[in-house]
This record gives sequence, structure tokens and C-alpha cells, in this order.
Amino acid sequence: MIIAFAASLIAVVFLFLVSRNKYNEFIEPLDEKEFKLKKFLPMGFWIMDKINYRYDTKYDRNLLNKTAELNGGIYAHYFLRVHWANKITFELILLVLILFINAALGELNVELLMFSLFIMAAVAYGFDKDLDKKVNKRRLSMQIDFPDFLNTLTLLINAGMTVSNAWTRIVTDTKKNTPLYVELRNVMLDISNGKSEIGAYEEFAKRCRLPEVTKFVAVITQNLKKGNSELVDILKFQSRECWELRIHAAKRLGEEASSKALFPMMFMFFAVVLVVVTPAILGLIGV
Repeated sequence: MIIAFAASLIAVVFLFLVSRNKYNEFIEPLDEKEFKLKKFLPMGFWIMDKINYRYDTKYDRNLLNKTAELNGGIYAHYFLRVHWANKITFELILLVLILFINAALGELNVELLMFSLFIMAAVAYGFDKDLDKKVNKRRLSMQIDFPDFLNTLTLLINAGMTVSNAWTRIVTDTKKNTPLYVELRNVMLDISNGKSEIGAYEEFAKRCRLPEVTKFVAVITQNLKKGNSELVDILKFQSRECWELRIHAAKRLGEEASSKALFPMMFMFFAVVLVVVTPAILGLIGV
């Protein structure tokens, strides 16, 4: 086991030295707070490139949809590669650690090996679940912000402004930098770069991937194509629906916060019980 550990450590160090110069610029845009193993990611990229991985399986397409939603379609494939490299790099380091523990024990421990394989599988699964968590967090943030935006937009349109002018007014007047308002600014940027209003709104709906946003975009694009004298009334109705969805989203956030607070409360409860009960037990056994 000592030989196996030494060989794996040498292989990882060699891999790091070979790959870092080739992929250093590639990983430069990544945030170190989000990608803790940023400096070691070149190893993952090198391995995936050497095995000529195509990123075209059903599993990869599912991951690609999530990275597109989080980072935009232009950067979706880049962040798909980052996701894989991050996962491979973490598994490599974990493998070296497992071999080190076995080497320290002096012999191959079958139970530890099986447990280690389970941990490695759980880590790989955890990376995908973390991606799901980021997507859900983004959607929830949009669900909370969208009713305010829609309500203000409806008021401005009712006051005589066009959809695009009202949209611009809302975005320029706010300092929010939440996912929804980032996407709202991207719509303005697309239009200023020459994309049609309808095309920009439809891309906005694709990026947000929320039913309420898709429904809203369908209404305003229909208005731009054929006109709709009842646009304000329809938007008011949708605004009420979105406020209901926001209430449910806020309830979910409250439930999640309560569940997160439950474990510390239980820990404190057991600590208090331990403090109270220990002297009584010691007294009973005569210590």
C-alpha cells in the first residue's frame, strides 16, 4: 500500500506540473470562493481532454441545460467542462488521501476500501446536487423579484409608456443585482446590440425558465405582433398570480430556514440535558 500511495502521489504531482501551464489561462475567470480547487483544476481538464470526452451523453445534456441557465448559453459548454474538471480533480485528491490512510494502516483494509468507494461516489453525486441547488436558488430568487417588476411594469404601461421604455425605466432606476435584474439588463443590452424586441424577450424567457416569465413574455410578444387592447388587464391578472407564487416561495424559504435551525436547537437541547443529567448519574454511581 505504501508503494501504491507513493506512485499515486508522484502521478498526481506530475499531472499537476504537466497540465497547469496549458490550462492556467483557461481557469483564470473562475472565482476561487466558488471553486476551492481552482489551482488544481488543470488536472481535471487534462484528463478529460486526454480521454477525448465528447460531453454529448444524455447526462451531459442535462448538465449543459443547468450550466446554461446559471451562466448563459454562450458560456454553458465552458462551465460544463469546469464542472467535470472540478469533479475529477476532487476525486483524484480524495483517492490519494484514501491510499495514504491505507498506507498508514500498513495493510489493505477491505472495509475501509468499500467505505472509501462509497464516499467517492457520494462526492460525485454531491457535485451534481450542488448544481441543482444553485439552479433552484436562482429560480427562487427570480420568483421573489418578478412580481415587483411585473407590477411596476404594468403601472408604467398603464400610464402610457411602451413596454421597452417601461422596461428600461425599471432597470435604470434600480440598483438590484439579483439574477432577475441581471437578465433584465441583458434584454436591454441585446436590443441595443441590434436584436429585435421580440427576439430579446424570447431569449429572456429561455434563460429564466420560469412558467410565469414564459407566460408574461408570450403576452407581450403577442402584443408587439398583433396588438392587444387588454394588455394592461392581462398583466394585472398575471401580477396577482405572481404575488401568490411569491407568497408560496416565501413560505418555502421560511420552512428551509426552520429546518436549518432545527439541528442547532437539538444539539443545544442534548447539551443542556447532558449538563443536567451527568451530575445525577455520577451521584447514583457514587463518583
